[in-house]
Amino acid sequence: MSPGVCTVAKDRAALYDGTKFVKPITSHTCKLTADQADQLEAHLHANGFESHDVPYAKFAGRKGKLNIVFYNSGKMVAQGKDTQEFVEFVLEPLILQEARLGYEEVRNPELLTPRLGIDESGKGDFFGPLVAAGVYVNETIVAELKEAGVQDSKNIKSDKKMAALAKLIRETPGCVYSVAPIGPEAYNRLYKSMRSVNAMLAWAHARVIENLMGQRHRMNPLPERAISDQFAAKKSTVAEALMSLGREIELVQRHKAEADIAVAAASILARDEFVSRLKKLGDGFDMEFPKGASKLVEAAGVDFVARHGAEQLPKVAKMHFRTSYRVRGLPEPPKKEWRRK
Repeated sequence: MSPGVCTVAKDRAALYDGTKFVKPITSHTCKLTADQADQLEAHLHANGFESHDVPYAKFAGRKGKLNIVFYNSGKMVAQGKDTQEFVEFVLEPLILQEARLGYEEVRNPELLTPRLGIDESGKGDFFGPLVAAGVYVNETIVAELKEAGVQDSKNIKSDKKMAALAKLIRETPGCVYSVAPIGPEAYNRLYKSMRSVNAMLAWAHARVIENLMGQRHRMNPLPERAISDQFAAKKSTVAEALMSLGREIELVQRHKAEADIAVAAASILARDEFVSRLKKLGDGFDMEFPKGASKLVEAAGVDFVARHGAEQLPKVAKMHFRTSYRVRGLPEPPKKEWRRK
């Protein structure tokens, strides 16, 4: 058998990817056109599926270990132990007439395991807070978020779309989340004591994991690990910041962790909260604070100091940024030479 080719095992309890047996998917969601929906309904009738009523659904059918529901919104949901076989041998070849599911989840079952995704926003923004967020996902939630187009927040250029996706994530059934914002004043106090952005990020990530684990009674099944971006040179930076409940779960840190949909969802919640709080800050001072740390940001900082005074700057900005010295007309501190330890 060639690697990468999946077949149903004899007991149908697992699929073979050429190297090992892995658990098949038991839930799948996709959009259907009106014609595709008609074809699917006809297939269910012709193959002995028992029709039943589901709220907001155009039709639904069950047979053996498979339940199919087609909603008025155009979304089809397949659930049950025979979902994998249905997608491979009916949905894709007969209804969709193209392979959409692929075998990524089958070859890498970790993509479907229940887990926590952690990310942050505001680290590189002079104005506004630092926000950490976390999201719990399971197999069903992963399918919902993928269908909705959830992706790394850095790829989403519209604040309106960001807000819409954040709302969808928060309202997805079974999805548990936590958002931990650190306002500018609190940020500046923490930086004075910690003297390190990475130490602050580690604390924020640990706080979110602790908050999520405190809600584990709402998670089904329980998460197997927490995944976050590796922002520090040493993985121990976050590991050592974990609190009591956070130490009960495996912590996985990796570069470009936003490729994981759980982390991507967390990045959206964090960025949406950042954007919302940045606007509230601006409204409070009758200004519009730009994002990032560009020349435009510096100009806004100069304007803020001229209108409100330098003593008010810590209420809206991160004071360890070199931008804070420039907007106050102060000499910048000497740059430290970076050396690999």
